[in-house]
Amino acid sequence: HVQLVESGGGLVQAGGSLRLSCAASGRTSSTYAMGWFRQAPGKEREFVATISYGGLSTVYADSVKGRFTISRDNAKYTAYLQMNSLKPEDTAVYYCAATKLMVGPTTARQYEYWGQGTQVTVSS
Repeated sequence: HVQLVESGGGLVQAGGSLRLSCAASGRTSSTYAMGWFRQAPGKEREFVATISYGGLSTVYADSVKGRFTISRDNAKYTAYLQMNSLKPEDTAVYYCAATKLMVGPTTARQYEYWGQGTQVTVSS
């Protein structure tokens, strides 16, 4: 099993930035692609970004492309989501996820492990 713990959420004004971190523990010797998803109140969980195990392949949702950057440091077993130019519509609980696939999919059901989520609130 892999345990994931997110951190870095908080309250920020529109136009501001936050960096989320996702620390992995457990069977971290295996190769896992990582993904970030988010869920706003009353809405379904949606894909945000994913990064392959080696970090060479990334995919972003259209809504965050050009504003968010996903990265990872395998030596630290940690993935990151740098969020710039935040908008009120980015307000949600952000979840980190891991999959045994080496290249991350964009659908939530293909991820085996999930963190508990971290709240991001963007005020207008």
